[in-house]
Amino acid sequence: MRMSRTHSALAAVAAGLLAVSLASCGNNGGAQDGNGFTVGLLLPSQQVTRYEKSDRPMIEKRVKELCPGCTVDHANAGDDVASQQRQMNSMITRGVGALILDAVDAKALRSSVQAAHKAGIPVVAYDRLAEGPISGYASFNGGQVGRLQARALLDAMRAKGDGRQIVMMNGDPSSPNAIWFRKGALSVLKDKVRIGKSYDVVEYRPDNAYDNMRAAITALGPHRIGGVLAVNDSVASGAISALKSARVRPVPPVTGQDADLDAVQRIVSGDQYMTVYKPFKAEAHAVAAMAVALGRGQSLRHIARTTVDNATTENIPASLLTPVAVTAANIRKTLIKDGVYTVEDICTPKLRSACDKAGLTR
Repeated sequence: MRMSRTHSALAAVAAGLLAVSLASCGNNGGAQDGNGFTVGLLLPSQQVTRYEKSDRPMIEKRVKELCPGCTVDHANAGDDVASQQRQMNSMITRGVGALILDAVDAKALRSSVQAAHKAGIPVVAYDRLAEGPISGYASFNGGQVGRLQARALLDAMRAKGDGRQIVMMNGDPSSPNAIWFRKGALSVLKDKVRIGKSYDVVEYRPDNAYDNMRAAITALGPHRIGGVLAVNDSVASGAISALKSARVRPVPPVTGQDADLDAVQRIVSGDQYMTVYKPFKAEAHAVAAMAVALGRGQSLRHIARTTVDNATTENIPASLLTPVAVTAANIRKTLIKDGVYTVEDICTPKLRSACDKAGLTR
């Protein structure tokens, strides 16, 4: 994935949102004279909780703010490629004005993206960059995600004096983001640690991560793993369960991504070292602005200040936002400050003592 013309992503999003909200309605989807159109929203998974709890409501709300006459037609594929293909093809047949696609499998959805293009329906890739003639892309800098995870893991291992061997629990092999995350992490880890085992966790599923981690423990030994670079919080949960099942004490530092509530609670309790927080509101607002602009036949030049390439298309307008590393030390300054969670959400009675230690008092 190549990037060019990179500028300030956050500033670009702010300018783009203002431009879209002030712009008059254009063509493509009947948005003239205050009339709206339908934005199709295709999400990939219910296993990863952020999509239904965070992304969907924020995208729906922002589309409505930018285009009061617009509606959002939502579908979740439940990690099934065939289901997402059917959902997308159905939306194309119904003639939506624009599509937001977070692909289960970037390559497998190419034919559906091509079908949308032939039908004159712009497709905005969200979070994961699908193949085919994509019109825009809103996500976070995946390379930076991997670098944040790797730096945090090295810091934690140095603090614990836990040696130089790690296990890498990468993302689903069909996900272009997984490749991006891994490359970013390896750019930091190179020549600093030994990667004892590396796995591509199919569908990012915790049960698959559990099986992979059990295999790593068997191969390397339960006390020869200094850290685990887990690509996201779902994978981290499976890896941590496997370590606990094998009675590895203490659990070595484990990374994550997505700032799921249960992961934040694991960070407070000490079972997980860190997660990567991707401010979903900014990402959701960026993709909503792109979909509304494209549905109106407008340019993305005020929204997207960089470009990316996928396997089939070059110079796709993109908004790439900046992720944030979260440990127990900065939960209050990040997730609580941004309103993602309250202290009450995180600090169950069981975690009260750990929350006090982390400075998470009511």
